[in-house]
Amino acid sequence: MANIRVMIVDDHPLFRQGLRRAVETRPELHVVAEADDGELALRLAQEIQPEVIVLDINLPSRNGIQVAQEIKRKMPQTGVILLTGYHDDQQALHAIRAGANAYFSKDVTPQRLVEAIQQVNSGKWIIGDQIMGGEEIASWLVNRLERMGAPGVSEEEQFIPLSRREMEILHYTARGQSNKEIARALRISEQTVKNHLSSILRKLPARDRTEAAVYALRHGWIRLQDTGREAAQPEK
Repeated sequence: MANIRVMIVDDHPLFRQGLRRAVETRPELHVVAEADDGELALRLAQEIQPEVIVLDINLPSRNGIQVAQEIKRKMPQTGVILLTGYHDDQQALHAIRAGANAYFSKDVTPQRLVEAIQQVNSGKWIIGDQIMGGEEIASWLVNRLERMGAPGVSEEEQFIPLSRREMEILHYTARGQSNKEIARALRISEQTVKNHLSSILRKLPARDRTEAAVYALRHGWIRLQDTGREAAQPEK
């Protein structure tokens, strides 16, 4: 199994030490950095580029939700596991919308946390006992937003500001495809995919790729059951 570099962020030294011990029970997991506040976490993450970050929600300087959002904006392939002192369904929704791949209360067992690190590194999303792929997490988000009474689509929102290529990329994103997989499917470079994703985030009221995909799903621009080509819209 490939080595996974892990960064731990928590402002309590004893809890952080316990996390390190739990992670290092597996030979393929390596703790490469620790941080005790949000700003330091962001700096270290960009310098070290870990595969997975285990992140407390309550942090000095910036909270875990803000840190997760910024990390996903700058390093979308990095997996983020958010930990909280108490479980709350609405906070779970905010965590996933911010870009987290997993959300657990701090009473999670060491074994479950280790498993979650491996699952997140393989591209999964986890909430409680649910382990989800790209399509499933998108549907989960849509369902949660609808339960919260999300407003309907206004006439102005019917306009689709994205190009045909951007719609193709957004469709693959909604299906959980990585930048590399999208590039291979569309026969373009990974940098071109990244450029299109940046353009999509500038055009939509979305903070990360998952939120952009959910926005498009909610507005009926793309459907998970379609192919990439069928989901594409005419050039604007």
